[in-house]
Amino acid sequence: MIPRHEPDPESMRFFVLLLFFPTLVLAQDLRMYDIIDAASADRIETDIRTLAGFGTRNTFSDTTSSTRGIGAARRWIASEFQSISDACQGCLDVSYQRSLVEEGSSSRAVRDVWVVNVLAIQRGTRYPDRYVIMAGDIDSRNSSSTDADKDAPGANDNASGMAGVIEAARVLSAYKFPTSIIYVGLSGEEQGLWGGAHMASVAVEEGWDIVGVLNNDMIGNIEGVDGVIENSTFRVFSEPTPVTETDRQRARRRFEGGEVDGVSRQLARYVARMTDAYFTNLDAKMIYRLDRFGRGGHHRPFNDAGFPGIRIMETHENYIRQHQDIRVEDGIAYGDVIEGVNFDYAARLTAVNAVALAGLAWAPPEPDAVRIGGAVQPSTTLQWDAVEDPDLAGYHIWWRDTTAPQWTLSRFVPAGTTEFTLEGMVIDNYLFGVSSVGMDGNESVVVFPSGRLQR
Repeated sequence: MIPRHEPDPESMRFFVLLLFFPTLVLAQDLRMYDIIDAASADRIETDIRTLAGFGTRNTFSDTTSSTRGIGAARRWIASEFQSISDACQGCLDVSYQRSLVEEGSSSRAVRDVWVVNVLAIQRGTRYPDRYVIMAGDIDSRNSSSTDADKDAPGANDNASGMAGVIEAARVLSAYKFPTSIIYVGLSGEEQGLWGGAHMASVAVEEGWDIVGVLNNDMIGNIEGVDGVIENSTFRVFSEPTPVTETDRQRARRRFEGGEVDGVSRQLARYVARMTDAYFTNLDAKMIYRLDRFGRGGHHRPFNDAGFPGIRIMETHENYIRQHQDIRVEDGIAYGDVIEGVNFDYAARLTAVNAVALAGLAWAPPEPDAVRIGGAVQPSTTLQWDAVEDPDLAGYHIWWRDTTAPQWTLSRFVPAGTTEFTLEGMVIDNYLFGVSSVGMDGNESVVVFPSGRLQR
C-alpha cells in the first residue's frame, strides 16, 4: 500500500532562495523524490505480465472472455483503477469512453468495432475542469494489425506504457492537486489512433482545458536493433508548432520567431527540465519531430485538435520485437514478449511521467496573453495577464539564445507583476517566455509570446 500524503504547511512555503536570487532557475519540491522512489519496478512487472497474459489485445479480438482478448484487458485495467480509487477513499472517477468505428471507414476497419478507452480522473481541488493527462495504449498487434486470433502479447508495445499509467495512478493518488489528472488507456492505436481521436474530439466538444498530454508508447526496451544496450536516456517527441494555427500566426512567426516554440515543444522542454532537476543518470533526448519518421502515436490526435501533447518512449527500439508474429526465423526470435522488457527502466520512465504530472498539477495555471515589445530598443519588455491563484508566488521571465534547445536563464518577479522590462537585453538576439511559479516552487510550462506589445 502506498502511504497517503496530506498537505504539509511547510511544503507549501516558497523557497526563500528564489526570492533573494531572482535568476535561480528552478526551486526543488522535495516531494518529488518520494514520488520517484514510490514507482515500483515489481508492480510494473506484474502489470505487464498480466496484460501480456491476455494473449492478444488486438482491437478486433474477443470482448467476452474473462481471460483472453481486449475485453478482458480493459475490464482488468478498469478494476485496477477502481482498486486504486478504493484505497484513496474514492479519489478516482473510473469510466469507459466508447466510440463505434464502422466497417470500411478506413483501410483497417475490417468490420464494425467498438473502441473503448478506460479513464480514471483524479479531480483537482481548485481546477477540477483543468487536466494533465498520462496515456498508454491498451491494444496490441502481431504482424497483421487486424489479426484478432494469433497471439500478440504486446509486452513492450504497449503493455509497458499502460502499466506505467496504472503505476502513476497508484503513486499520485496518495497526493492532492489543484489541477485534475487523467490516467487513460486508449484503444485502437494500431489501426489508426482511433481511441485518441475520439477522446480528443470529446475534449474539443466539451471544451476541456488541457495543460498537456503525456503519451507513453514503449517505455521498457533498452536493447536496440542497432546493437546498443543503454538505459540512461529516453526520447521525447514533440511537434514544433500547432497544426491549428492561423495563417496570420504563421506569417507573424516569419518576423518574430517561434518556429520551434509551440505549446507541445514547451511541454517537451518541461519534461526535460524536470528530468534534469530530479533524476541522476537519466537524460531526456528531445526529438524535434512529431513522432518517429513516417510513424504515429496517440498524442497526434490531441495535437490535431490543437492541444499540447508529446510522446515519451525508449531511446533504442528493437523492430524484431515490434509488430511481429511470435516465431524463430533464421535463428532470430521475433515477437513482443516479456523477455524484451526491462522493468527497472520502465519504472524510471514512469517516475519521469509522475514527476511531470505532479509538477504541472501543483503549479498555478500558466500566464495568458503574453505579449512582447522592444524593437529598435536597448531593452525587452514582456507583459501578460495576471494569474489569479492564491498560491501564486510570482513569475519567471525566461530567455535563451535563438539556437538553444532549452530555456537557460530566468528572472523571477513577484506576484502582482504583469509587466517587466529587461534592461540591456536586445530583443533581436534572444527568445523569451513567461511561466507562473507557485509557493511550493512548482511552475507552469513556459508560454511563448503570442502578441506584440503596443505602445
